[in-house]
Amino acid sequence: MPASFVVRPATQADGAFLGEMVVEAANWKPGSDRLKHEVLTDPDHRRYVSGWMRPGDAGFVALAGTGEAIGAAWYRMFPRTDPGFGYVATGVPEMIIGVRPIWRAHGVGRALVQALCEHAKASGFGRLSLSVERGNFATTLYRSEGFAVTTAGHGRNTMVKRLG
Repeated sequence: MPASFVVRPATQADGAFLGEMVVEAANWKPGSDRLKHEVLTDPDHRRYVSGWMRPGDAGFVALAGTGEAIGAAWYRMFPRTDPGFGYVATGVPEMIIGVRPIWRAHGVGRALVQALCEHAKASGFGRLSLSVERGNFATTLYRSEGFAVTTAGHGRNTMVKRLG
């Protein structure tokens, strides 16, 4: 596997790839193999990519040296009346991240999280939230990047990073 990758801003054309990354995120647990259509027809997961790139959406895509998309992190705003898994408040974007399994633990997720946090801060946001299932190894990455658990939910935790 090539060790190099680059990160670029996500575009409207990346919507289908972001859908693939929602599936990767949903199937983080070894042995989990929910089919793409099962994940993307579930309203709880579809909300993270439906209508990409709407006002307020922003993200980044990681590309291998070959140009293949290998991961993405993005955020969306959700209303209090239709919250995502990691909703904390109106005006706080929720981050979603997915990385192809072979590229995990190679710095791709960290680079994506850092780029997204820098962008959110530059865009005037004071916080960024996310939701992570208990037991997901990515929790270690999120903690190391300044996210802290604010709400322990049913099998998942909501984490928030202060960007100021």
